Formats: sequence, C-alpha cells, structure tokens
Amino acid sequence: MSFKEYDNYDALGLAELVKNKEVSAEELLDEAIERNEKINNQTNAVVLKHYDEAKEMIKKGLPKGPFTGVPYLLKDLHVLLTGTKTTYGSKFFEDFVADHNSTLVDRYLDAGLVIFGKTNSPEFGLTVTTEPELYGPTRNPWNLDHSAGGSSGGAASAVASGVLPMANASDGGGSIRIPASCCGLLGLKPTRARTPMGPDRGEGWAGQSISHCVSKTVRDSAALLDATSGFSPGDPYAPTEPSGSFLSANGKDPGKLKIALNLPTDAIKIDDDVVASIENTAKLCEGLGHHVERASPEPDLEALSEAIGIIISANVALTLQQRADALGTEVTPDVVENITFRMFENGKEFSADQYAKATLINHQAGRVLGDFMENYDLILSPVLTKPPVKIGEIDMSSNDVRTYIEILSSYSCFTGLYNQTGQPSISVPLGFSKLDLPIGSMFTSAFGNDELLISIASQLEEAQPWKDKKPPVYSN
Repeated sequence: MSFKEYDNYDALGLAELVKNKEVSAEELLDEAIERNEKINNQTNAVVLKHYDEAKEMIKKGLPKGPFTGVPYLLKDLHVLLTGTKTTYGSKFFEDFVADHNSTLVDRYLDAGLVIFGKTNSPEFGLTVTTEPELYGPTRNPWNLDHSAGGSSGGAASAVASGVLPMANASDGGGSIRIPASCCGLLGLKPTRARTPMGPDRGEGWAGQSISHCVSKTVRDSAALLDATSGFSPGDPYAPTEPSGSFLSANGKDPGKLKIALNLPTDAIKIDDDVVASIENTAKLCEGLGHHVERASPEPDLEALSEAIGIIISANVALTLQQRADALGTEVTPDVVENITFRMFENGKEFSADQYAKATLINHQAGRVLGDFMENYDLILSPVLTKPPVKIGEIDMSSNDVRTYIEILSSYSCFTGLYNQTGQPSISVPLGFSKLDLPIGSMFTSAFGNDELLISIASQLEEAQPWKDKKPPVYSN
C-alpha cells in the first residue's frame, strides 16, 4: 500500500487492509503519527501523545476485532487509559494519572483500536468551542481563525485534517454534533446510556452526557457503536437493544419518512447561510421520497435552560470538590477558569430539591418529545445558528457570566434539548457557508432508534457524498 492511499480508506477499510496483510498496524500508526506531527502545530488538536504506549500495544499483540490495527485518539475528558494523564482540559487535573481503564476504553481496545494520544477539550467540556487555558485553542482546518467547535473540538480537528478517520468524542449538550458540524464530519450522539460510563460513573450529567465518536463515514460510526454499546454490569439502566447490528442499518432503505423541519426563524436569529443549508437538506430529503413539513416540539425551554444549568453546575462542583479533597487543598479561582469557578460556586449552593426538580423537568421534556415523535419519524434542524465562530468569540475566561451565557445560548440553542430528553441525534455534513465553512444538518429520532439515524445518514451520504472533501489545512 502506498501511504498516499491512506486517505482513500475509512477505519473499517484500514482494518481490512491489516486483516489481509496489505499493510501492518505499525505502518498505520507511523502514518498517523507522521501526519499529526506535520499538522498539529497548526491545529493544536492533539495535546497528549502516547506514541510509545501505542507502539508497545502493537508489539504485545492486538486482539482480533472490527478495527484491529486502526489508529485512534481519546478525548482528554472522562475516558481513562491506565498509566496516562487525563487532564479534563484543566490545570487542576494537570498531573492526574489514571490507574485503571474506563469501560469504554476497554471496549475500544477489545475492538483492536490503537490509542496513540488524547485530543484537546475545553475545561470539563463546559463550552462549545475548544480553547482551554491549559493547552490553548484548537483551530478549524477549514479556516484556522475559526473554532473547531467543542467540546470535542480536538477530535474533530484531528479527523478533519487527515490524521485519522475517526476519533473518540462525547456529548453532554452538543459536544459531538457541534464540532462535527464545524469541521465537516459525521457526529452521532447515541441514545442515553447506549455506551457505558463505567466503572467510575453510572451516568454523566444526570444522563445528558454520552460518549461515541466523530467520523468521516457513517459505517465507521455504526460499526464502532456495535463494538462499544451494551449494558455493563452495575449500570443503572440501559436503552432497548437494536433489532440488528447498527452496521446493518448502514445502507438500509429507511422507507418514506415523515420529517418535522424545526427552523423557527421568527423566534431564533439564524444566519442566512444556515437557513439556506437546512432548507437544501429538506429539499434533498424530499427528493429522496420523504415528506418534510414545518413543525416544532414545544417543551418548556425556559425551565429546561434552568434545569441544565443546575445539573451541570452541581456535577462540576462535585468533580472539583472530589479533586480538591484528593489533593488536600481548596478550589480557588486560580486553579480553574472563571466560568468554571462560577459554576462551582453555584453548584455548591443548589439544594437537593432543586436538583431533583431539574431531573424531573428533563424527564417531563422527554414525555413531550415522546408524544411529538408519535407523529414524526425524524426532526430536522440546524446544529448551530451560524457557521463556526472565530477563536476568542466565546471566552470562558470572561468575568461577564450573563453575557457569556447569552452568547453561548444564541449559538447552540438546538442541541441540548436532545441531551436532556436522551434521544439519539446526529450531525450530517451537507452544507457550507459563503466563506466555505462547514454547516451540519441535525437529525433526531425517537428514544432508542439510533438505527434510523444511521439509515437516513447513509442514504444522504450516498446522495451527496462528503468523505473526500478536504479542508485547506490537511496533512498528507
């Protein structure tokens, strides 16, 4: 294999080459490392390098799985790999070294993936760009002045810039779908509890957060979900199992679907380029035989906004306090970023009944959306209200919390609802702005129906292919 052909293959394709001994796992790792070394000084996507550990992993022998020999990157947030740092994008965790693997990481390793580093994340994944004080901003390979999104911005930037075909990501309010949209990738947020959070946690942010990946192809995302999903002993709950493999849903005819177009331009200020892109997606769906009509679910958005703030702040407070207790120190403004410290202070003040009410609000919203999905197969909406913002536009070091929240909410008001209801949701790379910045289209299905999202995404992938579109900043 000529390494010039590396770009021709997705993760499953590379694994097939390894299986057929057309290329070795060592060669693929060397290629990924070389590409990262060429490009990372521009993108700042990979912040922790595990090159030696990855080489040792291969030397010891890799298990036979669907991705044996394929290079992979973990997000520097929550997922743990024994003997390596996980900093959570925070100087407060700068020296934290894991003494065990996350359950999800065990499943990655069982699938044959070769983990060679960790990608940049904003502090504790608390915002929709990736600009932590600890490591500095991750830049978008489509335009380095713009954000790669967040909180999985490092993962998306690395994949989009050609370092590897897919990478670990997580989503507690849009953090898979947003960077996927910003970087022209596919980003699936699975149904609540579809992938494990163990052994340290039963759920993330009261069930709002879940891990999966950003990828170049639909089938990679589907196959990885097959490899990593499923109940783990001790999990508090799990969604219903799919009727077949997720990979079998790739290329499957989804049938004629009834799609609700949620594009409330009167109520929300949405950039003209985004409106045009989503309307083009709606037309594409109609051309494929689907019925699209304007309709919007109507949960109590004000109550949901308050609920998500309480839940996240309370969890931030717990995380920081546990770290402080382990270090025998205090949480002070000098050890975390300004917005993080404000959330810590707020989280310490919320009462038990406020937290219980917040979870109840989320569950009530799930009922509202459940009823809405009785009449529609999918919801189509923007991921973001405008194309990728510039670096520095959303600043966690700000002292003006109110303005910060207003800017954040006005940019990413569509994604969080589906974290709160637990529904699967996917960003599909179908549009570009006038300035050639990617714009994702978001599809959401009923709770547990991840298969339908894979089917519609694969249908759109065939109708309007995106895999071979490369940004100006690309490593090859």
